[in-house]
Amino acid sequence: MRGHDWINSMLPDELIFEIFRNLDSKSTRDACALVCRRWLILERLSRETIRIGGSGSPDSLVNLIASRFVNVTNLYIDERLSGAHPFDVGRRGSVRHSTWLRLHLMAERFESYCLSDAGLAAVADGFTKLEKLTLIWCSNATNAGLTFVAQKCRSLKCLDLQGCYVGDQGLGAIGECCKQLEVLNLRFCEGLTDAGLVDLAIGCKKTLKSLGVAACAKITDVSLEAVGSQCRSLETLSLDSEHIHNKGVIAVAKGCPLLKSLNLQCIMVTDEALSAVGSLCVLLESLALNSFQQFSDKSLCAIGKGCKKLKSLMLSDCYFLSDKGLEAVAAGCPELSRLEVNGCHSISTYGVESIGRSCMRLTELALLYCQKVGDEALSEVGKGCKYLQALHLVDCSVIGDDAIRSIAIGCKNLKKLHIRRCYEVGSKGIIAIGDNCKYLTDLSIRFCDRVGDEALVAVGNGCPLLCHLNVSGCHQIGDTGITAIARGCPQLTYLDVSVLQNLRDMALAEVGEGCPLLKDIVLSHCREITDAGVAHLVKRCQWLESCYMVYCPGVTAAGVATVISNCVNIKKVLIEKSKVSARTRRRAGSVISYLCVDL
Repeated sequence: MRGHDWINSMLPDELIFEIFRNLDSKSTRDACALVCRRWLILERLSRETIRIGGSGSPDSLVNLIASRFVNVTNLYIDERLSGAHPFDVGRRGSVRHSTWLRLHLMAERFESYCLSDAGLAAVADGFTKLEKLTLIWCSNATNAGLTFVAQKCRSLKCLDLQGCYVGDQGLGAIGECCKQLEVLNLRFCEGLTDAGLVDLAIGCKKTLKSLGVAACAKITDVSLEAVGSQCRSLETLSLDSEHIHNKGVIAVAKGCPLLKSLNLQCIMVTDEALSAVGSLCVLLESLALNSFQQFSDKSLCAIGKGCKKLKSLMLSDCYFLSDKGLEAVAAGCPELSRLEVNGCHSISTYGVESIGRSCMRLTELALLYCQKVGDEALSEVGKGCKYLQALHLVDCSVIGDDAIRSIAIGCKNLKKLHIRRCYEVGSKGIIAIGDNCKYLTDLSIRFCDRVGDEALVAVGNGCPLLCHLNVSGCHQIGDTGITAIARGCPQLTYLDVSVLQNLRDMALAEVGEGCPLLKDIVLSHCREITDAGVAHLVKRCQWLESCYMVYCPGVTAAGVATVISNCVNIKKVLIEKSKVSARTRRRAGSVISYLCVDL
């Protein structure tokens, strides 16, 4: 029969449903929903995750979405995003739920563009299968709305509240009703006190595995003592507070034997608390210490002695830690695979050398603002850490080519190398990377004045898997280096060549010819680039999604129009407002972002 859809009629609903569930792209899902009415219904039934804005008309939007996507288990509402829905509710968009109707009138006292308790009531009534709820800066939501969610969404496993002015009653209702809750994140929740968190800890004591508390001024050690005494299954704890002291951290260390991840930014915590963690939390795998002023190497010695399973250690702005503490970790934690040292000015070459000698499983190393760490440290890492895959260096003024060469020769599995403002690193080190690290996929060498074209020629010849390249501010790099990358790295998807004064149109033409998968490019402050170069680039790079080209005097309104007309997938173009014609603005105003220069 002419026009009959034989294939579609033979496919069972279960098969189409499963296909839709495995589609990652929202745009692809939306396109499938337009094929026919059957696909529209099945796509709606298969949708498990929805992300919407919490401004505009969020209450009516949530109610409308709830009537169409009944199997949603993950809901993300962010008041920083626009929530205006693109369709008119009309008669068919009338309110379905009595609860929503009752609270809608209550919400009139709030601004119409903020999610209110009426919106949360719609969430509760419409998304009864909800397992994960994220509310970001929904400041008009109160205890009443959260209570409705608790009463109706009893399968809730993850709750993230950031900037929501909910109080103890709402959090207590979650603890009373949501007995499967595993993850709770509280950030900038100014209405909460210890009473609410204590009630939740008691109610979810058997299931709570992850707790995050940040900038909640009324949460103190009392809450943590309740968590320690009730939540024996807790595995992850993140604290950012000036009101947490040793007492609270020690209570968790004593009462939560399964703790695996601990992130602390508590300026009142001292060696006493960290020593307790070291002796009691033997399963600890990840430890992050931020901005600590009151503890010393004694803490790290305790961690090294007791936490034999530690795999990740992050130290940021810990001024009183020295090589002795890092050496203790290296000696006691042989499974360490990730280390970040950021702004710990007393840690020097010797401390990092000890890591290289003892932690053979290290896969990622980040040294940021480590002015006392020299080439010998990375030389030891290159010798001992054969599985290293990622290296990050920022403002390490003593590290130079010899260190990078040691890494290249010893760590041939390196996939990511990020270097910024390390002025002793030059072409010799990067050439060694190109000659030895054939699996490299991500290279960023920003503002390294001694790196030139010869370095990129080596990378282009030796690193065919390269996907991400950032050479911003490397003034010695020009057409020759970028051309070598274009010819040797066909899988490149991201390229930042901003502030390259010697880059010309010829190089862009080569990129367009050799890198058809390119999605993002940054050309800002490239004074020699013109409309012709941009035209050559976009002619072949059909997948381009973002293009930044501010302060490029050779790029005019015609160049901007060329990008817009040739790149059907373009999502963002950053340019000066004066270079956008009225016609281009009408065609693609939503994807154009302007540099603020009219101050």
